[in-house]
Amino acid sequence: MPFGALSTRIAMLYAGLFAVVLGVVVSLAAGGLSRFGEASAARDLAANARVFDEILAARARQMGDQAGVLARDFGFREAVATDDAPTIASALASLQERVRSDMAFVLTLEGEVLAADARGVPAPETLWARLDGGGTRGIIASDEGLALAAAAPIEAPDLIGWLVIAQPLDRAELDRLVELAPIALEAQVAEAGSQPEWLRGAAANAVFEREAEGERFLYHVSDLAVLQDGIAPRLVLRHDLAQSLAAYASLKWWLALLAAGGIVLVLGLSWKVARSVTEPLQQLDEATRLIGEGRKANLTITTNDEIGRLAQSFNQMIAAIKERERQIQLELHDSLTGLASRKLFIERLEARLSQDISDSQLMLAFVDLDNFKTVNDKFGHPAGDALLREVGQQLRSDFSDALIARFGGDEFAILFDLQACRESLQRQAEALQKSIAAAITDEGRKANCSASIGIAVAPADGHRVGTLMKRADLALYHAKHEGKAQYHFFAPSLDQAERARIRLERDLRDAIKGVGFELNFQPLYSLEKRRLTGFEALIRWNHPVRGPISPLEFIPLAEESGLIIPIGEWVLREACHQASTWPADVSVAVNVSPKQFTATGIANTVLSALSASGLPAHRLELEITESIFTADVDQTLATLHSLRTLGVKIVLDDFGTGYSSLSYLRSFPFDKVKIDKSFVEDLGTSGNGHAVIRAITMLAAALGMETLAEGVEDVTQFEVLEREGCQNIQGYLFSRPVAADAVTGLLRDGAGYQRQLRA
Repeated sequence: MPFGALSTRIAMLYAGLFAVVLGVVVSLAAGGLSRFGEASAARDLAANARVFDEILAARARQMGDQAGVLARDFGFREAVATDDAPTIASALASLQERVRSDMAFVLTLEGEVLAADARGVPAPETLWARLDGGGTRGIIASDEGLALAAAAPIEAPDLIGWLVIAQPLDRAELDRLVELAPIALEAQVAEAGSQPEWLRGAAANAVFEREAEGERFLYHVSDLAVLQDGIAPRLVLRHDLAQSLAAYASLKWWLALLAAGGIVLVLGLSWKVARSVTEPLQQLDEATRLIGEGRKANLTITTNDEIGRLAQSFNQMIAAIKERERQIQLELHDSLTGLASRKLFIERLEARLSQDISDSQLMLAFVDLDNFKTVNDKFGHPAGDALLREVGQQLRSDFSDALIARFGGDEFAILFDLQACRESLQRQAEALQKSIAAAITDEGRKANCSASIGIAVAPADGHRVGTLMKRADLALYHAKHEGKAQYHFFAPSLDQAERARIRLERDLRDAIKGVGFELNFQPLYSLEKRRLTGFEALIRWNHPVRGPISPLEFIPLAEESGLIIPIGEWVLREACHQASTWPADVSVAVNVSPKQFTATGIANTVLSALSASGLPAHRLELEITESIFTADVDQTLATLHSLRTLGVKIVLDDFGTGYSSLSYLRSFPFDKVKIDKSFVEDLGTSGNGHAVIRAITMLAAALGMETLAEGVEDVTQFEVLEREGCQNIQGYLFSRPVAADAVTGLLRDGAGYQRQLRA
């Protein structure tokens, strides 16, 4: 196998390329395993840190509850008030035994410590400030070290002192906590001043890595609440990273062995394949030389594989060149469906229109598959390609006399000569709709897919290609706009509607440039606080000629044209500006369009609006619908978390109207859930309306989210929502949306039903 041979070079080239690619893949996989192990260990450590904090908090609450019971006991309060030392000592001893504590004492207002054994009790002056400020739980320093303490005020009836109970956080106690952790940990509670400098400077509640004695360790530091001045205790958790990564070491060795075996196998197979290719190439080279000399050449076909078919193609090449060139010009077809291409369709349509069609009708139908993107996203592009092929085959089968083309994507065009098929326009449209429905039935069982059809007829709707196609496209647009899954014939009114739409879009652009919008604000009422706590910003457009235009008319146009992005930015800036003039406890809610949300830089837009207005982030609520999750879910969640990091509150709007609302609640911790007004309307008509509201409020409460019901218009709905635990209300019962200058009056006087409640 000389190295200069083509077969050898091919084998070595492919084997070398494979080795390089495989080496990169193995290296990346090994690195990925290590990073995954480190990230997993960091997550486990952070989770255990939270568990530690919760256990310490629960233990402190338990001690505080027990201390509170004794502090409220009449006999004990009398003993403290009369300085009855034996009774106090007996009660404290019983409390220590009951809660398994090592220290309990009473600190009087005069600074006297009352206890069976006052040894180890901190100096009273170090406790006074915290206790007097309302502190009930935290860390104190005793002679035996740091201890977890809880306090309860003693009132008879005025405050006469505090009952304090403490439990040392010694090695034994921490070891018991460590045993609860699923990973190997070392725990330590110590004063910040006694820790090494590198540990003192570590940020709290963050996992970081540090090497010690040649080993890699993960650390987590938590600042603990204190009940005593002059101390700064911290909980330090340490985890040996080598233990977590050991489980992945064997996988790296298996990857290396697999790569070595693959290289050897590819080298052998490459050489064998190269031999099978190069030998016939020698014959092909000789035949090509003969043809170049003007002589006849014919290759002998000895196999039925690719090489054999190459030889057969070569033998047919000369005779077929002219025929194939002619077919390329005449037979322009879509490679996926085999239908005519757009170019061929237009050429044949132009040729047919150039003929005399006075005694016939040409029906041009544009077909667009509805929700076809869902098929590709849900089942993959192969499934989408299969659906397109099925549609093409069904159309050819049902309308063999028609000219059928695929224009690209999920768009088809069909040209019917009604003189040939002799059917009415209406019947032909219905037959076309049934044919497409039959084609998508199999895939339609899994994907909600239908078809919209736009139809133009020549010569009535035009006798030029451009005019006829434009009007069929307008009819298609109207069919999709009216709800999809239907057909629509072109009518002159569509031309007028299209021109009106273009004018409205132009006016909308002018309004954006000249800021021709204004905001109205609808109040948000808190059932818990019994007052207005915020407003939802609603855009209004007062057209200079037409007057007020409903958002239901211009918002869909803005969505379709992409103008919703600059409009949404203006709404956000103006809402923040107006809210900055309101009281500090009043928030503003702004709706965010899915297109605006998926556009890059939404977090920067929000930050810019907050900075320019000076509005604190916690007073801004962004209302989103679950439709934002139909795109890249991971990117959507990342954007939501970046907004949450700014301090902005996130509200899920129209809850309950989508098929996957519950999954979105699990994916992201929303601050508030808006109950769709359709559920509120059912409160007066549906027997199970109350149960639905109750289920939503209970679910939101379990997830730590507030609820807001929209569309509240009568007192009955108000009372049901209040009874079922809804926290916030919005609707005409309180007030219709008002101009910005009327907000102050609403806040001062109360809105609608609120005034009735006060009366």
